[in-house]
Amino acid sequence: MQNPDEPILIAALYKFAALPDYADARTPLAALCCSQGVKGTLLLAPEGINGTIAGTDTAIGRVLDHIRQLVGTAGLEVKFSRAAELPFHRMKVRLKREIVTMGEPGIDPRHSVGRYVSPVDWNALISEPGTILIDTRNDYEVAVGTFEGAINPQTKTFREFPAWFRAERERLIAAGTEPKVAMFCTGGIRCEKSTAFLKAEGVDNVYHLQGGILRYLEQVPPDQSKWQGECFVFDERVTVGHGLERGNYELCRACRRPLSAEDRASELYEEGVSCPACHDERTDEQRARYRERHRQEALAAARGETHVGAVQTHAADREL
Repeated sequence: MQNPDEPILIAALYKFAALPDYADARTPLAALCCSQGVKGTLLLAPEGINGTIAGTDTAIGRVLDHIRQLVGTAGLEVKFSRAAELPFHRMKVRLKREIVTMGEPGIDPRHSVGRYVSPVDWNALISEPGTILIDTRNDYEVAVGTFEGAINPQTKTFREFPAWFRAERERLIAAGTEPKVAMFCTGGIRCEKSTAFLKAEGVDNVYHLQGGILRYLEQVPPDQSKWQGECFVFDERVTVGHGLERGNYELCRACRRPLSAEDRASELYEEGVSCPACHDERTDEQRARYRERHRQEALAAARGETHVGAVQTHAADREL
């Protein structure tokens, strides 16, 4: 149902599906999104589709109908939320090797995956003695919020997860035992890959949160919740809390990491240029470029314009 105060519909979606002609699907999909005023990012790969888009209810409905024609109507995972304004500045349709990059050949969630656990049953599972609870997200995401008692692999990218698990397996799972391993991520897609990976490594008693943290925050009341903090999302909302209400973090425009009020008070923070997390990762020359970019964005905003392209579908976006 449309809300006049929040007219924008946000759809976070993914599906693992065989898409041998995924490159041919790019241009028609991008053209449809552009014609409907939809903005966000969609990733296409031989294994399926992944992304988050935003627009009017009618526009999102048309794009989702098109996507279902590509990947089939069954099993397309879509989570909806609303916003007062578009949380993206442009539309990008990108071609990738994987819709979520793990870099492990032969891992296919369509054929082997962990057991899905609904948000209403999740608390009971992770409260069981001996359950190993693993947050499969990256370190900057975990720092914003996680489930109480969850293990933080402290990974910079999802590619690091397999090496982390192999290094920690003996410590986590004693020889001759079969504990329950419960894993979770933002929307469910990384858990599809991580549970498939664990099963390929011979761990059978694997579970994951269906619909991810977003569905949990949407369905589980705060007074029954085991979630602590906020959840990082990959759009201009930056973070969300229970009920998928917009959170209290802002985004560093240099490194795209979430910023707390404490981060923004740091002497290393300069709007549009640097934050405590990335200041030492960038050179003076890079910061000078960011400073000029921020100046141009401010000038464009004063003119009522957007200082970014409307759509990106060219070869530079490819990661093949």
